[in-house]
Order: sequence, then structure tokens, then C-alpha cells
Amino acid sequence: MTAPLLEVRNLRVEFPTRRGTLLALDDISFDIAPGEILGVVGESGAGKSLTGAAIIGLLDPPGRIASGEIRLEGKRIDNLGYEEMRRIRGRQIGAIFQDPLTSLNPLYTVGRQLVETITTHLPMSQSEARKRAIELLEQTGIPAAAQRVDQYPHQFSGGMRQRVVIALALAAKPKLIVADEPTTALDVSIQAQIISLLKNLCKEQGAAVMLVTHDMGVIAETCDRVAVMYAGRVAEIGPVQDVIHKPAHPYTTGLMGSIPAMDEDRERLLQIDGSMPRLNNIPTGCAYNPRCPKVFDRCRVERPNLIQAGATRVACWLHAEGQENRA
Repeated sequence: MTAPLLEVRNLRVEFPTRRGTLLALDDISFDIAPGEILGVVGESGAGKSLTGAAIIGLLDPPGRIASGEIRLEGKRIDNLGYEEMRRIRGRQIGAIFQDPLTSLNPLYTVGRQLVETITTHLPMSQSEARKRAIELLEQTGIPAAAQRVDQYPHQFSGGMRQRVVIALALAAKPKLIVADEPTTALDVSIQAQIISLLKNLCKEQGAAVMLVTHDMGVIAETCDRVAVMYAGRVAEIGPVQDVIHKPAHPYTTGLMGSIPAMDEDRERLLQIDGSMPRLNNIPTGCAYNPRCPKVFDRCRVERPNLIQAGATRVACWLHAEGQENRA
């Protein structure tokens, strides 16, 4: 077994407010191995992006890590100071965000931004860094990279800007890449190119990837394993094919049922009734119980932890011993 590159253990993220403390992430745990792509999926508000932000040390105040550990190659990084974390971010952890316009400085050419990132983290001269910047743009599929390196972000299309952001994330050859909905703002053909590009580059470099998305099609096409999140907790985690084709958690079953199938003749898609609970109104017991079609008494009073259910691990009392005695 390869040692995990990233280990997240019992991570809790809180937001103190005047009306009390809101618990946004509650006891999140997972690993990512070198060369592995872990998908993190769920509805808006599930805590996907917040998990990524906690890992790269970019939680918006007043958000804070209340407890738990984040380890990169065995070294704890959640308790580092701002400057220490800034050196790790970019060099060992690359970040790809949803909107490339917020990741790129409109006043600087893409070449200047790439060169600055490279020289900050790698022992290279300006000329060597410029050469690497052009190579990165070529690797990420930007035509005529030697000419376009001196252009500004507004001179690139949305898909091309996202390629520049990926080039920036890969500039210092990081060991971990946190990609937060990197294809959401792009049309479907560009999405496929970006996903293929991300897979190939990361497999070649042996980097681990945490891919945050709400698109199960992207997950199925890209990931080795998937973690399904609900209301700040992991509801199910396991190999992507098992989670997609044999979901163990009723929430995962609902997510899969809401995806249109090309080989089925259905008049209506399945839907999950209700909506994600607000942070100030998380139900007792299992957070999914008000929406769950298989709810029973224990679900309403006791919160389940992850337990083994076949090839996946699932936070659901349906898979606990003695579930046949449920009310």
C-alpha cells in the first residue's frame, strides 16, 4: 500500500457568529494517494469548496479550523502560520478555482504571472522561468504559446483562461492539486478537454488531485474514488464505479437517480424532495433524515459514522448490525 499523500482526520470547521457558532464541516476524514484523483460531490452548501479551502489554508474569516488534522506527506499543515502556508501553497499544493477571472490579475500578462509563480517557488532565472511558462502553456493546449505568453487575460477565451489557471497550478510541480469546480463555467466540449488535460498532466507528474464538483458525469469520467458530502459530513466514500452503480446511502441513490440515462425511456427524472438544511438548523440524528425515503427511528436521534458497506464506507444506519430491527 502506498502511503497517503494527503490525510484529513476529523476535520471540523466553525463560523462564530453573534447568534452562536455554526458548524460547517463536522468530523471530515479521508486520504488521497499519490497519482489518485478523489472526487468530492454533493449539492450546493454540502461543504465541498469549504473542505478544499481548509486544506489550502484559504478559509474566509471568521471561518476557522476548530479541531482535526490535515497532513501533507505526513507533515501537519493545518497549524502553520500564514507565511509558512504561503510557501507550501503553489509549491506543494496547486489550486484551480471555478472562475479563472478571479484567479488571474488583469493588469499583468499571463507570462508575467507564470514567471512570478515559477521563480517564487523554483530555483530558476527569469529566462528559464519564461521558457518553462511557454512549455506549460503548450502542455495545457494553448496554440502559439510563444506569442500568447505576452498577452493579457482578457485576450483569452474562457476555456483558454482556465488552461492558463491550470498551467499556474502546475507551474511549481505541486504534489497535490485542489481543483474547485474547474469546468463549471465552460461549455461541454471544453469541459471534456480540460478534464482530459488534468488527468494526463497529473498522472504524468504523479500528483494527487482533489476534484470538487457537483457534476457526476465529470466524476465518473475522471476520478478513481468519490466522496459524497451532505450537510458538512461525508455520507459515502469509495471507488467511483461502486458509488455510481451500487450506491449504499439513500442520498447517493437519489443523486444517481436524478441523472438522465441515455439508454432508458423515462418521462420524468427522479428527484430528492426538500433541500439541504441551513447551518443553523441541522437536524438531530442523521442530517438527511427529513428527506430520506428509508428513515426509521434511530436515524432521527443518533448520528451515524462511516461504516463498511461492501466496497464503500457509508454513514447510514441501514448498514449497521441489527438494522433489521428498525421501526
